[in-house]
Amino acid sequence: MKASDLLVQCLEEEGIEYIFGVPGEENADFMMSLEKSTKIKFILTRHEQGAAFMAEIYGRLTGNPAGCLGTLGPGATNLITGVADSNMDRAPMLVLTGQGSTDRLHKESHQIMDVVSMFRPVTKWAATILNADTIPEIIRKAVRIARSENPGAVHIELPEDIATLETSKRPMTPRRFRRSVPDDKITDQAFAMIAAAKRPVIIAGNGCIRRRASKQLRLFCEKTGIGVVSTFMAKGSVDMDAPYCLYTVGLGNKDLISRAIDDADLVIALGFDMVEYHPQLWNPNGDKTIIHADFLAAEIDEHYHPEIELIGDLAHAMWMLNERADAAAPFDFDFANQAACRKAMASDFAEHKDDETVSSIRPQKILWDTREVMGPNDILLSDVGAHKMWIARHYQCHEPNTCLIPNGFCSMGFALPGAIAADIVHPDRRILGIAGDAGFLMNVQEMETARRINSNIVMLVWEDNEYGLIAWKQESHFGHHTDLAFGNPDWIKLADSFGWNGHFVSDSADFATTLDSAFEETGPSLVVVPIDYRENALLTKKLGEITCQI
Repeated sequence: MKASDLLVQCLEEEGIEYIFGVPGEENADFMMSLEKSTKIKFILTRHEQGAAFMAEIYGRLTGNPAGCLGTLGPGATNLITGVADSNMDRAPMLVLTGQGSTDRLHKESHQIMDVVSMFRPVTKWAATILNADTIPEIIRKAVRIARSENPGAVHIELPEDIATLETSKRPMTPRRFRRSVPDDKITDQAFAMIAAAKRPVIIAGNGCIRRRASKQLRLFCEKTGIGVVSTFMAKGSVDMDAPYCLYTVGLGNKDLISRAIDDADLVIALGFDMVEYHPQLWNPNGDKTIIHADFLAAEIDEHYHPEIELIGDLAHAMWMLNERADAAAPFDFDFANQAACRKAMASDFAEHKDDETVSSIRPQKILWDTREVMGPNDILLSDVGAHKMWIARHYQCHEPNTCLIPNGFCSMGFALPGAIAADIVHPDRRILGIAGDAGFLMNVQEMETARRINSNIVMLVWEDNEYGLIAWKQESHFGHHTDLAFGNPDWIKLADSFGWNGHFVSDSADFATTLDSAFEETGPSLVVVPIDYRENALLTKKLGEITCQI
């Protein structure tokens, strides 16, 4: 068969369901082969960056890679931001790019650049197919690397002349391997440290949102009562209503929940990823006693130097600890301070739930009402900007993977294409993307994609007419900010021009009703609110006054 046919068959064998992208001349053979597939659906996007974000969210929600596709040159460079975001947020992804014929790669030629070298810093592996017979091995390797902990992006380049070659090879059958598990002796030592502690606390990271790991974590907390502080990406690893849920950390400033970590005599870091929340922020003196449990060994850092490391499948490690907890209960822990932290934080969340303001709405009110409107399994996706800080702090979750925040590479423009992919994976759930006016317009063209494929999503835009997060940080550091203001479109006309439903809400009393109604509408809906970012400085002041242990 033709090499491009073999590539598609290999992707089918791996269970790839979706490829998002913008094709070009140099991957025309691949597209003709893909068109014949009955197992893989190609979603045409309006920009390659949008395609990469869609593939990322598919990977984060399913644990399996999707493909994002671009041609050579500018098509490949347009992919790279979303690919980097996926890789640093540990989402499996296959990046597929075309390339010119191999007889012109060695010289100056139209649109030719070393794409593989460009992708190496933002992927786990990048390779060019130079021999059609190697396609089955390359695809099998690529998918295994993308799925293996920590998951991430893998890049495969197919030159246009290689795509046309004949080959007699056939796809390799995927064979999964079982992850290794921690050693019993080390687990015994770790559990002995936990049992001997007086005020242990858990920091749950990205690894804990895997379904099996979350289940075992909840069981462990039910048995021991140990409180869980989640990073932004670990939201929902324990239920927000559980007494041991201590909500989230991740802001640069000390927060109310940070006191629970300050007060702890043992920190149990589970699935903790340093890109989420640097240990210098919660262990500034490097003197915390730490147990590290994760799929991989801890990154070397002077502020994160664990006494014991449980390396292997995280869910199994937690199961091993649960076995020991069953035999050792009851425990003599003191969780008074953790309970006080939870109570103080919950009170903070509810402070503005009954606001009645007109012309602008406080972030706290919006997120309180949003949580009321969203069901336990519904999915919120946050873009990057000042709103992300508020979502990270104030929007809590019942289930894993129901609040998706980019927190490694932190790229703006994430929420709209991400929401489209979330709706593809979970069409039965309410899908809400929240973006600032700046981030939303970075991939606004994907409004057409959403309308074309009939996405039932709601995009909530917080309008402040400037780059609000940069203004917030400059104000905090310098006392004023540079010129960061810009204009915005007429939002209702914008929605109408793309065939979306449109709403502008300036009265806080109307917000919850409008949001709920938007979810009941057919097709995609845009809801825009003028945001009261005077609250940014007030939050900075409040956090700045949290300096001591409980």
